[in-house]
Amino acid sequence: MKKRIHIGMLLAIMGIVACTNNKNAARNGDIRVLLRDSIDSHGIQRMQVSKVEQAITFKGKKYKSFVQRTPSDSLPRVKNDMGEVFVDNTIILRLTRGSEKIFDKTFTKQSFSSLVNAEFMKHAILEGMVFDKTTPQGLVYAVSISYPQTDLYIPVSVTITPDGQLSMVKEDLMEEVYAEEE
Repeated sequence: MKKRIHIGMLLAIMGIVACTNNKNAARNGDIRVLLRDSIDSHGIQRMQVSKVEQAITFKGKKYKSFVQRTPSDSLPRVKNDMGEVFVDNTIILRLTRGSEKIFDKTFTKQSFSSLVNAEFMKHAILEGMVFDKTTPQGLVYAVSISYPQTDLYIPVSVTITPDGQLSMVKEDLMEEVYAEEE
């Protein structure tokens, strides 16, 4: 349950930060967030566009993290059990150290297909990515691939090393932990 709450809290914090006054966020220089509603007049649902810029210190060096989620009409749409249609998202993760570009990649849910089963992927969208923590290996981001507008999701941990190498691991859901204990 700790992992599920942990990632859920990160995504909730991202939403709370997004609702703060942008002048205050810009003033402190640590986090800037821009959100904008994006609703289709044909009933196709989109998540908000979001941009988060964050200063991170890792092993005494300063990094700048940029994460942008954007609904993408070029990706296949997702339909839920009630027939509602959702636009999937792309997420750009850019990491710099001074003027040096460390990492720059655009993720889709297919970026995680080696970790998430195809049946879940058919009904899921790439919901979000937030900076989580630093570890001896690098900077860790929490990613959520979810059924739209539900609490059904698969958490993935993405680590970027100081030289820009990417590693990903599927995190355990509480249901899986309980099943293993039984």
